[in-house]
Amino acid sequence: MRYSLLSLIREGLRRHRGWQPAWRDAAPKDAYDVIIIGGGGHGLATAYYLAKQHGITRVAVLEKNHIGSGNAGRNTTIIRSNYLQPGNIPFYELAMRHWESLERELNYNVMVSQRGIINTFHTDAQRDAYARRGNAMRLHGIDAELLDRDRLRRLLPMLDFDNARFPVQGGLLQARGGTARHDAVVWGYARAASALGVDIIQNCEVIGFTESGGHIAGVETTRGAIRAPKIAMAVAGNTCKVAALAGLRLPIESHVLQAFVTEGLKPFFPCVATFGAGHFYVSQSDKGGLVFGGDIDGYNSYAQRGNLPTVEDVCESGIALIPALGRIRMLRSWGGIMDMSMDGSPIIDRTARAGLYLNAGWCYGGFKATPASGSCFAHLLATDQLHETAAAYRLDRFSTGALIDEKGVGAQPNLH
Repeated sequence: MRYSLLSLIREGLRRHRGWQPAWRDAAPKDAYDVIIIGGGGHGLATAYYLAKQHGITRVAVLEKNHIGSGNAGRNTTIIRSNYLQPGNIPFYELAMRHWESLERELNYNVMVSQRGIINTFHTDAQRDAYARRGNAMRLHGIDAELLDRDRLRRLLPMLDFDNARFPVQGGLLQARGGTARHDAVVWGYARAASALGVDIIQNCEVIGFTESGGHIAGVETTRGAIRAPKIAMAVAGNTCKVAALAGLRLPIESHVLQAFVTEGLKPFFPCVATFGAGHFYVSQSDKGGLVFGGDIDGYNSYAQRGNLPTVEDVCESGIALIPALGRIRMLRSWGGIMDMSMDGSPIIDRTARAGLYLNAGWCYGGFKATPASGSCFAHLLATDQLHETAAAYRLDRFSTGALIDEKGVGAQPNLH
């Protein structure tokens, strides 16, 4: 069924008795052409683009819980392409272009809101660094505008311009940045992939791999063995655990990233903003709550919850930027397991095990990358060639030295 105003009116007249499930909850078959481990945004987007762009529909997406139960449903929903490094700029801009047409393509309201994103700067050196980033973006045809203090004050008067320990001097604006609804992205890709013949198999955990002639030839799951000549991993913070089942050790660590939401407010914060003197980012949801986050917890963990010192640190950074936050009640917090790579940039490549492919290392950039990640990973699976836009995301860059260190902090995953 195609969603439209006409279908909504028709079902309203029928007392909404004609709606069909958005996707098929399929049972596993014995064999497929491609198996994708992970039913989050990246896995489902990969399945959709395999079917849509490459005509490969004998695809199974295996999710150990329900789809979107991992990081896809636990992020702060920000989309942007304001990067500096040549390996990152074209990739995230590809994602942004996908976001701008995604609702029409999927026939699903993923609630894309291009309200703009502003990175504040607080020193002359930081202003120069953001000017450099903005110029790099514009050289790639991406919108960027450097705002002075007065212009930024008109846009965001609630920031602390006068009494701050780190006075706000201006900001870098990408007007096309913004937010999208994370759950809706998962549901939209699941619906579109299922309509093209992809099997979405929930409550099906991968517990091992099968081999034939030295190649990975299938997976062992809690619902039985499934064969496929190509197996794709898109499991975010669980990447190292799943890869270990195939005897692989990867340049990735898993850390918890917390996110927070406040009580609902009247329209207060018109865009997405990040704090240049600390690590804090914030936007206001359609329900009125402020959604924000900051640094990852400093230790390795697979728990989807964080610790109180990090809560304190994130809230301190928020109040340093927006003093009014001190008067707002926080409703809840949650954690996602981040797959932090050694240089802070992702990996989309074949592995050393024939038949096994890797999509991982997204650090903070996973949600915003979803459409481009799916498209580029699907291209790799279909053609066995790296997509030109993701050519820098090779796994062997950690041995060749061709790193993409966006923050310039070296091989410390907890700092990216």
